[in-house]
Amino acid sequence: MQTLIVFSHLRWNFVYQRPQHLLSRLARRWPVVFIEEPVPGSERDHLEPIEAAPGVQVWRPHVRGSAYGFHPEHQAVLQRLIGAALRRADVRDYWLWFYTPMALPLTGLFEPGGVVYDCMDELSLFRGAPRELVEQEEALFRTADVVFTGGRSLYNAKRDRHSDVHCFPSSVDAEHFRRGAADHSLQASLRRPRIGYSGVIDERIDLDLIAGMADARPGWDFVMVGPVVKIDPASVPRRDNIHWLGQQAYDDLPAFINGWDVCLLPFALNESTRFISPTKTLEYMACGRPAVSTAIRDVVEPYGHVVPIREDAGGFVQACEAFLHASAAERAGHEAALAGIIARTSWDRTAAAMADLVARAEAARRADALPVVRRVAAELARVSTGSAALAG
Repeated sequence: MQTLIVFSHLRWNFVYQRPQHLLSRLARRWPVVFIEEPVPGSERDHLEPIEAAPGVQVWRPHVRGSAYGFHPEHQAVLQRLIGAALRRADVRDYWLWFYTPMALPLTGLFEPGGVVYDCMDELSLFRGAPRELVEQEEALFRTADVVFTGGRSLYNAKRDRHSDVHCFPSSVDAEHFRRGAADHSLQASLRRPRIGYSGVIDERIDLDLIAGMADARPGWDFVMVGPVVKIDPASVPRRDNIHWLGQQAYDDLPAFINGWDVCLLPFALNESTRFISPTKTLEYMACGRPAVSTAIRDVVEPYGHVVPIREDAGGFVQACEAFLHASAAERAGHEAALAGIIARTSWDRTAAAMADLVARAEAARRADALPVVRRVAAELARVSTGSAALAG
């Protein structure tokens, strides 16, 4: 294999998370072409190339159609645009890497050497998920050579659906979140204690919990760093002591987190959070910051001994106060426990282990008598037949 061609429902310049961490490292071994969901409503159909990172080129499709996502409406034009770009770049020896099953129908005309599915979320449970997603994921499981999952809960849910599934939970770049970063200018004037959250703010966040904490402790300042998406911005609680700072650059996150006294994992317990493995858990730890979480399984099981688990605003306030009033010896012991966890994981190790598994799958694929292109075509035909039967 000479190139990884990645299909993603997330944009590269959105919140810096699992795809960016992994692919920027895998690009040291194989060049990466990262194909985003199309931008609809454009004046003309075209592909915008973006040099995103060393070895990573983003291809951002712009299409005249109005549908969002990898919609069937865009299939023909995306196949034409991507196919032409691959020919211009003389990309012939490649594997396909999927973050969304919805892109699978696009690949029927391609000739990959193999297929990887990095299942980082249970997308079918997210707000606005297309009805076809479950069916397309079934086809992707039958097509993929190797499957990765973004956490233990997802692994347990997916491990019986493929013969080669591997669990790779969220990791961290500990050096990036080094201690001692200067306080960020956007929060430098805020009072203490400061209670902070960093990440996407959507239907997965318990906004009532945030409001309840702010009301219970008007002398604390609550810092919310991240974009508000998929929910009405007017629905977020407005208080004098809640500061909504919007999306910030990944490079700036240490300056925010290191300026907080306690960090939050304030997730609602709903369908969209059943299988999440929050990257920010380890990012908080890498800064040596204490955190409080709701009962997210991929926080409770590995980290419940260092991250208090609470269910409501009152419980969160109590846990925060315990951290704020801890003795110097208690704080030092807690920081040492967090450092021990961080020492056992890194995105470098995760990416290297994934690369080895892909290389192993590539070696096995060379001995396979059924070319991947025929396997993909067979699965797409099966999905099309099933959809037609349901429609009838």
